[in-house]
Amino acid sequence: MSLFSPRLTVEQVEEGHGLAPKFGADGLIPVVTTDAGSGEVLMMGVMNADALTRSIRTGEAHYWSRSRQCLWHKGATSGLVQKIVEMRIDDDQDAIWLRVEVSGGASCHVGYRSCFYRAVPVGGAKVPTLIFTEAEKVFDPVQVYGDAPNPTRL
Repeated sequence: MSLFSPRLTVEQVEEGHGLAPKFGADGLIPVVTTDAGSGEVLMMGVMNADALTRSIRTGEAHYWSRSRQCLWHKGATSGLVQKIVEMRIDDDQDAIWLRVEVSGGASCHVGYRSCFYRAVPVGGAKVPTLIFTEAEKVFDPVQVYGDAPNPTRL
């Protein structure tokens, strides 16, 4: 049985009580994930209907991996599970915000706490040089995932 209501009217979607997510033509909905305590942005991902359903039912974040083309239970390999503290959906139900607690303290597969670990200088005329905002990694990705190159990246 689906957890989702049909999208019937603008009023129903924007003012109603039914969850009626609008997935894109690719079947995905964007998800911004933040730390429940600090508010820090940890990552941006996407969910398909199955990932959203599993996230609601289990209370742990599931995503759709575009690079691997498969369902992804965050932390299944690394142990860095994202426990959902709160899930919100925007006014027209086409974007999701998760507030999570992360076991292990990191959300990025590169080993940093947040996937947003570099700042882009703005306002300059030259090509920007990224500035690292996190001084050290929380974990060693090679120890967690192995050292095999990921052919789906880049």
